[in-house]
Amino acid sequence: MSLALPLLIWTSPAFPVGAFAYSHGLEWAHEAGDVVDAPSLEAWLTDLLEHGAPRADAILCAEAYRAADDPAGVADLAELAVALSPSAERRLETITQGNAFLLVCAASWPCPALEAYRARAVEATPYPVAFGLLAAGHGLPLGETLQAQTLGFVQNLVSAAVRLGAIGQTGAQQVVASLLPAIAARARAAEGETLDDLGSAVFRADLGALAHETQYTRLFRS
Repeated sequence: MSLALPLLIWTSPAFPVGAFAYSHGLEWAHEAGDVVDAPSLEAWLTDLLEHGAPRADAILCAEAYRAADDPAGVADLAELAVALSPSAERRLETITQGNAFLLVCAASWPCPALEAYRARAVEATPYPVAFGLLAAGHGLPLGETLQAQTLGFVQNLVSAAVRLGAIGQTGAQQVVASLLPAIAARARAAEGETLDDLGSAVFRADLGALAHETQYTRLFRS
């Protein structure tokens, strides 16, 4: 079996983590006029990859991967990742998906690392921490894990943009294709980064996440 197959399965829209319900503030960005077409979506996602949540998530995923044999260390990492959430909706987004991912994997993709972590009864596990833990537990390569995790983040937001009517299906695939070099670069960088490298500077996106909490008409939970 190819080592890439589990990663393709875990990041598939068919994998039941509820990713379709979240837009990471993109819904507000569309209403505000920040993201209205393919070029503006690509620019928004590029900034996120370089300075926002995908960057932090890749670092957290790599750290969880390296700490997979230390369930207490992974639990501490999960607590840190929760504390870094800049808004209630961002916290909901990452924890709900992470907990769902662990629950499904416990039934369908068990491994000793997951069993040891679940024995600690951690209530909130952010998605990138859960993803890194499972990838390490199944012996998947770190580089490919980070690429898959980051690509999954981007593809979910591109899908959200399609459902919001900002772009069409062809434009969506063009955006994903154009971002592949940036996704690969982000994954390569995260392999050598640590918690000391955590940080973000996407103020407009963070404000959008806060504003979305009181947005009058909403399709998404974030």
